[in-house]
Amino acid sequence: MTELLYQTDSYIKEFEAAVTAVEAESRVVSLDRTAFYPGGGGQPNDLGELVVGGVTYPVVSVKKQGAEVLHFLGGESMLPVVTASAVGKIDWDRRYKLMRTHTALHVLCGTVFRDYGALVTGGNMEPLQGRMDFEFETLRAELVGEIEAAVNREAEAGREVRVKILPRDEAFQIPDLIRTKINLLPEGILEVRTVEIVGLDLQADGGTHVGNTSEIGRIKVADYKSKGAINKRIYIEVA
Repeated sequence: MTELLYQTDSYIKEFEAAVTAVEAESRVVSLDRTAFYPGGGGQPNDLGELVVGGVTYPVVSVKKQGAEVLHFLGGESMLPVVTASAVGKIDWDRRYKLMRTHTALHVLCGTVFRDYGALVTGGNMEPLQGRMDFEFETLRAELVGEIEAAVNREAEAGREVRVKILPRDEAFQIPDLIRTKINLLPEGILEVRTVEIVGLDLQADGGTHVGNTSEIGRIKVADYKSKGAINKRIYIEVA
């Protein structure tokens, strides 16, 4: 089992770990602990480096497999051995942009849910840009400016972002915790990680976020599209 450091501290840039498994053919290593986010919930996986015994390996992909996080290593250097000590280094510029973007999308989600009662049906992001799909029958061009102004007011309000890991039963007693149209949490998940933008939004979420909405920057609603009679897609950019 890999200890998931990013779940409780999104600001870890560098960490120490031990190599617990090596797959030579795929150039994959597992660690006993990691700050690399393996992707999920529309957020891409982290990139960075793994330094072992003076050798620097680029981390070109990260995936979660069961209770382990797999780190795919680039380069041609001989892979480290099991039990070797390693130092992981996150590509912080990219990670922080994703943190700002992810929190911006939660601000959008919370604002649209509060003001229009629209549920999320999907989403995706890259550094400083993202999109979110809503069950939002009444969305029209004249509302886009109102939504952009509202989300920026919330970001500029400097709302604290709190992360908690709760027992599943306790988490599901929280009203409106699941803001997605479909509950994506499998029955086997015993603990639920929640991300709260205090006073605005509370969701079950596994990704990385900034600690305060004032870190997001300016949010621009770059475009919107109709994906059907009910479903609408809103694109944002973060500056």
